[in-house]
Amino acid sequence: MGLVNELAADVKGAIRDPTDEQKAILVTILAIIVVDRYAWYHDIPFVVQTTAAVGAGFIVFIVVSFLISGQFPPDDGSDDREE
Repeated sequence: MGLVNELAADVKGAIRDPTDEQKAILVTILAIIVVDRYAWYHDIPFVVQTTAAVGAGFIVFIVVSFLISGQFPPDDGSDDREE
C-alpha cells in the first residue's frame, strides 16, 4: 500500500499546491487538447492533426515556461564542444 499512498499524496500535492513546472505542463496539455479537437472538427487528416497538436503544445510549453520563470531554460552543461 506504500506505493498507492505515495501516488495519492503526489496527486493531492499537485492539485492543492502545484509547482511552476506542473502549471506549465497543465497549460500545455490543455493546448494540445484544444488544437487536437479543432483539427478533428475540421476533418484534418490524423497525422497532420497529431503533429500540429504536439507542435502547438511544444510552443505553448516554451512560452509558458518563459512567462513563469522569466528566462529560457539554461544550458545543462552536457555539450562537449570546445569553443
